[in-house]
Amino acid sequence: MEKLAVVILNYNGRHYLQKFLPTVLRYSSDFPVYVADNFSTDNSVAFLRKEFPSVRLIEFKNNYGFSEGYNRALDQISAGYYMLLNSDVEVTPDWLIPMVELLDRNPEIAACQPKLLQYNRRSHFEYAGAAGGFIDKYGYPFCRGRIFTTMERDYGQYDDTRPVFWASGACMLVRSSFFRELGGFDPDFFAHMEEIDLCWRLLLSGYAIYYCGESVVYHVGGGTLHQSNPFKTYLNFRNSLITLVKNSKKKGLYLRLFMRGIFDLIACHRFLLFNSPGDFLSVVRANVHVYKKFLYTLKKREKIKRNNNHPGNIYRRSIVLSY
Repeated sequence: MEKLAVVILNYNGRHYLQKFLPTVLRYSSDFPVYVADNFSTDNSVAFLRKEFPSVRLIEFKNNYGFSEGYNRALDQISAGYYMLLNSDVEVTPDWLIPMVELLDRNPEIAACQPKLLQYNRRSHFEYAGAAGGFIDKYGYPFCRGRIFTTMERDYGQYDDTRPVFWASGACMLVRSSFFRELGGFDPDFFAHMEEIDLCWRLLLSGYAIYYCGESVVYHVGGGTLHQSNPFKTYLNFRNSLITLVKNSKKKGLYLRLFMRGIFDLIACHRFLLFNSPGDFLSVVRANVHVYKKFLYTLKKREKIKRNNNHPGNIYRRSIVLSY
């Protein structure tokens, strides 16, 4: 078994692979690099075979999305740690060392992430993870360094190493044994929020999630679905709500869901105000989907192991109102 495997899930990301894969290979030379291709139509596979023969290629005959794509890929890889890396991430020298050492020293840590900065505005934190993820009592995620669309400048204020609620799937080092123990990502998510759901389940199992500020990477973001894409809005709202139903403590759950509905209604009106009817409809569709399958999600909830019913790092108020 390898100590660590770097695993990139690709879907029509040839231009990102061409741009960022050489740096990944250069700065991860001690470990194998895998690319799992989700049935791309941009000639990614032929390009990889020709230009990067050292990369270990996994090919799928369908697009399984992020969740099931990674689950299927990792089933074929034997390693102690998985580094899940988006194709649109630029890594830096020694980027893996602080995170690997952190997990080596602390067997209770299930996963960690580095500092995520913007590739195109390198002085600022990036949307998908920033300096470690958190969640409020109504299931809305946010990060140190990023709340909604407000991104902080990096002044070194988050150069620490500390526990967080969730680690970003854009660049997540996860212990393979814990990943498998919990059944990996929820395949019903397809994409977006699956890492938050996984981290919440890991916390409920009694493990820890960390941010490691000694490691830095740069993320383009929106490589597969642009941030303003209505389908992305649908997935974010749907999966966030499913995550809340699945993992939130039972006491007060229905009151939290009621309040969440009010906040989602506010979001709908905001989208209409800013002339985004597609996003408005996405939020409505997301809520309809979740409540049509509510009993199905409750059955999933019953199967979750709960050694810790009250994981820390949940923001006890509404991040929407605080913001």
